[in-house]
Amino acid sequence: MNKKLIIGILLVATIVLLATQFGQYLTLENAKAQQAALTSTINDNKLVSALIYFFAYVLVTAFSIPGAAVVTLLGAALFGFSLSLLLVSFASTIGATLAFLSSRYLLRDWVQSKFGSKLNAINQGVQKDGAFYLFSLRLIPVFPFFLINLLMGLTPISTVRFYLVSQLGMLPGTMVYLNAGTQLATIDSLSGIVSPNVLLSFALLGLFPIVAKWIMGKVKPVKEPQNS
Repeated sequence: MNKKLIIGILLVATIVLLATQFGQYLTLENAKAQQAALTSTINDNKLVSALIYFFAYVLVTAFSIPGAAVVTLLGAALFGFSLSLLLVSFASTIGATLAFLSSRYLLRDWVQSKFGSKLNAINQGVQKDGAFYLFSLRLIPVFPFFLINLLMGLTPISTVRFYLVSQLGMLPGTMVYLNAGTQLATIDSLSGIVSPNVLLSFALLGLFPIVAKWIMGKVKPVKEPQNS
C-alpha cells in the first residue's frame, strides 16, 4: 500500500478520534465552568499556560476539531484581549497551514472525494481573483474555515501566500471573537448575559460578516477589459 495513503488514513482516523472523544468538551457551558479554576493556574504559570494554549489551538485547527470558536472565546477570557490576540492569530494560521499541507500532500484523494463538489467553486474563485479570493473567504466564511483549509490545499496557491493571506484575512474576525470572549469573564450570573457590553460584543459577531461583505464589495479588484 502507498506510504502516503497509509499516513493519510492514520491522519483521518486521528481527526475522527479527537473529534468524537474531545469535541463534546469544547462547549461554551464547559468553558465558563472551567474559567475560574484555570484563571488561578494561569496567573501562577503565565508563560507555560500561554504556550500550552498556543499549541493546543494549533492542534484544534490543524485537526479540524469542532469547537475552535469556543476555544477562542475562552482564550480571551483567560489571557485578556492583547495576549490572546497574539496567541490565537498565529496559532490559528499555523494550524490552518498544517491542515492545508496535509490536504495537499497526504489527504488529496480523500478531500477530493469528500468535498469535490465544492472544489469547482474554489478553483473558479482562485482563477478569477487569485489570493484576493482567499482573503474574501477568510473575512466572509461562505465555507467553514476547516473546509477552506482543506480545499485550498488542492489549488495552485503557494503555501507562503496561503499563510500570509490567512494571517491577515482572519485577523479582523479573530479580534471580534476575542472582544466577545473578554466579556465571558464578566458574566457571573444570568443577568450578566444581557448587560450592554456583552450584548454589543456578541452583536458584533453577527454583524461582522455583513459588514465584511459590504467592504469586500467596495474594494474588490476590477479587471481591465481586454482589447479586442
